Amino acid sequence: MASDPSSAGTAPAAPPPGAAGGRMASSTRSTLLGAMFLMATSAIGPGFITQTTTFTVQLGAAFAFAIAVSIVIDIALQLNVWRVIGVSGRRAQELGNLVLPGLGWVMAGFLLAGGLVFNIGNVAGAGLGTDAMLGLDPRIGGAVSAVVAIGIFLSRRAGVAVDRIVVVLGLLMIVLTAYIAITSGPPVGRALRNVVLPEDVSFLAITTLVGGTIGGYIVYAGAHRLLDSSITGTEHVRDITRGSVTGIVITGIMRVVLFLAILGVVAGGADLGTENQAATAFQTAAGEVGLRVFGIVLWAAAITSVIGASYTSVSFVTSRTRTSDRTRTLLVIGFIAVTTLAFLLIGAAPTTLLVFAGAFNGLLLPIGIAVLLWVATRRTDLLNGYRYPRWLLAVGWTAWLLTLYLAARSVQPVIALFA
Repeated sequence: MASDPSSAGTAPAAPPPGAAGGRMASSTRSTLLGAMFLMATSAIGPGFITQTTTFTVQLGAAFAFAIAVSIVIDIALQLNVWRVIGVSGRRAQELGNLVLPGLGWVMAGFLLAGGLVFNIGNVAGAGLGTDAMLGLDPRIGGAVSAVVAIGIFLSRRAGVAVDRIVVVLGLLMIVLTAYIAITSGPPVGRALRNVVLPEDVSFLAITTLVGGTIGGYIVYAGAHRLLDSSITGTEHVRDITRGSVTGIVITGIMRVVLFLAILGVVAGGADLGTENQAATAFQTAAGEVGLRVFGIVLWAAAITSVIGASYTSVSFVTSRTRTSDRTRTLLVIGFIAVTTLAFLLIGAAPTTLLVFAGAFNGLLLPIGIAVLLWVATRRTDLLNGYRYPRWLLAVGWTAWLLTLYLAARSVQPVIALFA
């Protein structure tokens, strides 16, 4: 693997302007698409499915408001994160260390911890997916899925493989979930009313959604992927902007269709019980076919999130230029192996663990965002002469203040998850 520069998620650098321009444009488009879906599928994991189902059962149609608010916050923050990282050409922790020596490593430590928690849930979700799909024991299914993920990173063209796999599986999840949403017959009109006139507002739900969508390592997944593919600098601002927004839109589409699929079943009066509510909802909507579809969706969500969490978490403790491909690959494999072992030994209920992971990352989110917004505001020398838009800064800081407020309001509910 070390012989191929695309190893461990690192794609070959784009050729210089004027050299094979058509191929460069095609390569750039492919990498951008891969980065968008890496971010989106990193967010669309077992935690995403569990969180969406849990809050749909609790809030019903009122959950539409939390989804809408979270998407707006996500776009505002990701626009800034991707642009600062992309224009500067530096990873988030590198910028943190330049702002304040040692700060980047503190960020890396927190994000690595969050990635570990999330990835335990991802492996668990893969096991539950194989159970619903094939009736395989979740522990065996989780372990086998981890081996599949390791195999992807061991392939000679791992970067290309990652880009293609996350795109195909991401689209598959959306199409299959949309089918269940149509089958369940949700009250779409009531959901739309709740977007602007919510019957209930849950700060924990909004914080958990933001944390689950762009919290922790997720917001950096696509941006770091672009850096490793040499799509950086002011000449790529338009591509970076388009990629950051589209990644959130893809995630939002999946969130909406999943919400509608579950809402249709809940509104019909079905009791989803307390364990594996999403599987019960899919089965209620489409019978045995629905259960198998759920298994495919959950497994696809889990395996792509294992890829995204492992790749991005390791990117926080390695250097883009000083770490060899072999070392990076071994660290990714080790990360997957450790989280798989933790899954096999873990005692916490998967649903509680996954909701906690999203909320935990939501609590950590303001730290990393503040560092990058500070760079855009006060350390413009790190942006290679780029004139950062004032309107974007204003939007970013406003969204950051909102994440602080939401995090403060959610501290007690997060603690209560394990009470």
